[in-house]
Amino acid sequence: MTGATPVVVRTWATVVEMLAAAATEAPDAEALVFGDRRLTYATYLACVAGFARELDALGARDDRVATLIGNSIEACVAAFAALAAGAQHVPLNPQYTARELGPILADAAPVVLVVDAAMAPMAEPVARRAGVRHVIVVGERARRLDTWRAAEVTLPPLPGAQALALLQYTGGTTGGAKGVDLTHGAIAINVAQRDALLPSRPGDRILCMMPLSHAYGMAMGLFLAAHCAGTLVILSRYLPDEVFAAIQRERIGVFPGSPTVFVGLMSHPDFARTDWRSVHTCYSGAAPLAAATLERWRDAVGAPVYEGYGMTEAGPVLSFNPSGRPARPGSVGVALPLTDLEIVDVESGRQVLPVGTCGEVRARGPQCMRGYRNRPDETALALRDGWLYTGDIGELDAEGYLYIRDRKKDMAIVGGYNVYPREVEEVLFEHPDVADAAVVGAPDAYRGEVLVAHVVLRAGASADAGSLLAHCRANLAKYKVPTRVRLAAALPKTAVNKSDKNALRRLGATDSPAA
Repeated sequence: MTGATPVVVRTWATVVEMLAAAATEAPDAEALVFGDRRLTYATYLACVAGFARELDALGARDDRVATLIGNSIEACVAAFAALAAGAQHVPLNPQYTARELGPILADAAPVVLVVDAAMAPMAEPVARRAGVRHVIVVGERARRLDTWRAAEVTLPPLPGAQALALLQYTGGTTGGAKGVDLTHGAIAINVAQRDALLPSRPGDRILCMMPLSHAYGMAMGLFLAAHCAGTLVILSRYLPDEVFAAIQRERIGVFPGSPTVFVGLMSHPDFARTDWRSVHTCYSGAAPLAAATLERWRDAVGAPVYEGYGMTEAGPVLSFNPSGRPARPGSVGVALPLTDLEIVDVESGRQVLPVGTCGEVRARGPQCMRGYRNRPDETALALRDGWLYTGDIGELDAEGYLYIRDRKKDMAIVGGYNVYPREVEEVLFEHPDVADAAVVGAPDAYRGEVLVAHVVLRAGASADAGSLLAHCRANLAKYKVPTRVRLAAALPKTAVNKSDKNALRRLGATDSPAA
């Protein structure tokens, strides 16, 4: 077992109290930036309080408020207002289609849906069919949520730490989306847990290009900024040109990203021309970051990348590489304070495995979910004897650093050997011509399964499938070498920029070998 020291920095019962504290301590500090729109903390809290009172009057307290809003000031105000109104906030992915949205709204049963004007024509009929009583359309071409300028801010009565705060739906890449129930106390203490390992700086300027509807964007953008009374500089989405411009124009200090973002930016011609001197801290999440990518970014930008690990079910952060120590390439760090991590056998989940052995990662801590909404059987599988079973394969070293090797479902059995595709991907990323890579298992009549590598080459690269296979043979045991390499212009991605391995498996099952 590994657990960090149980010392946590300042905590709140809810993240709304965190925002209120920032407004008290730094009322005139810049809180939100979105294009030419800018809000101070005093105005931010006034807007949250005003909209929260409106939601409370609509009957949202002890019920649910769903939001279907792209990155914007409206997304930030609506999120905090739902929490301040005593409702459970249900952030929904603005990329959902009507087919995807309908079952989720039926499961969540919100009393209010706050929707961006661009999505309202699709979402309103779906919401009505799902029984949503109130639909509020917002956006720059509709109703803006930054219009309150009250001299005195009156928040509704705030909920307690044990009240439900978030209902976050997982991506659903392995089936129907599952709603994760998280309490106010869980999400508030998780901010403090992470800050104990990576202390934030008061007034930090934080770039937010990750979706604010996703657990990572909320934790490392929305809540992080309120925690340090920092400025959240919001981009509507990840576009390299806008990222480069914002870095320089807004003097960004904190840069939360993902492997896709880091790889994409380093491949862009403007990367080397951008002045990165203001950036002092970079975070990586959402998917494992290749060690070679981490090192290239650090050397080019001059700021370390702190990689962490978590999941929606864990509020969402479980571990992080702490500041003040050299980064360990390939590791997602040590357990947060008040968090225990163990590696157990994949079959039963009961046998704790020794240091350096791969198995399923299980965790326990105050940030973990209460359960899945309306899914008692799946809750019972995920939460056992006080532990959250993550479904991730990993190992711990002697100093408690965690290494994620893969997901249980991604493990391939090749000729009787267990192979974790992440190990193969790390080798591919070390090739200088590889920009992106994902490896999946494919059925094989002889060996049970074989590995198929899907690779995106850097611009101007000369490598071919044969040379990539030779690189793998030089660095991997024979049974770990892919039997096929498929070169592609791009890899399919999920809504949060993870490689869509389900799509790649379908492609690999029908694709002819490239080598």
